[in-house]
Amino acid sequence: MDELSGRYQGVSERITQAVLQAGREPHSVQLLAVSKTFPADVVAVVAALGQRHFGENYVQEGVEKIAALKSLPGLVWHCIGPLQSNKTRFVAEHFDWVHSVDRLKIAQRLSEQRPAHLPPLQVCLQVNIDGGPTKAGVAPSDALALAQAVAALPRLVLRGVMTIPDAVDGFEAQLAVHVQAKRLFDELQTALGLPHFDTLSMGMSADLEAAIQAGSSMVRVGTAVFGAR
Repeated sequence: MDELSGRYQGVSERITQAVLQAGREPHSVQLLAVSKTFPADVVAVVAALGQRHFGENYVQEGVEKIAALKSLPGLVWHCIGPLQSNKTRFVAEHFDWVHSVDRLKIAQRLSEQRPAHLPPLQVCLQVNIDGGPTKAGVAPSDALALAQAVAALPRLVLRGVMTIPDAVDGFEAQLAVHVQAKRLFDELQTALGLPHFDTLSMGMSADLEAAIQAGSSMVRVGTAVFGAR
């Protein structure tokens, strides 16, 4: 537990320092702890340290953890992995956020399957910002049309954009890719005029400083918090 606590505090300090270095407001960046492959009891330890937002890549694993930890107050669960049509119902019924909406069909299914007794599902569009051939995500040129269609769906709230660019070496190279995403986010925010379009989910363990410098509002950190998988 001491080792886990040390890693968590270290990541929190990295975020704080990056925010200060960027001249941004304190607490303007949310840590999303990516807990995929780690068991519920480990997630509970991190939750006890004060973390509330957790990201899961695998739907069934995430649903099982959500059920196992339902007694813990205030946990917010984010689905951040690729989403297939046959898994949308599980996500709509159990998760609070989805970061990986990259086509209208998925958004429509989430909207239709979100139970009426739950708050609207918070969603981000996954954008393939650098055109990586193996990466999911809507092309930047198609992002506005998809955003407009998703924003019109009931039971969903369009919150912003998520990116997973290919890894590059060096702060400046990382920053250049993230700046492209921030520019697109700003363009969408202006075009859509939505009051809740406020989330740029960008940056992971290796590049969170560059992502925060560019304007990320949520960094998705797994290894640096939980350790090697």
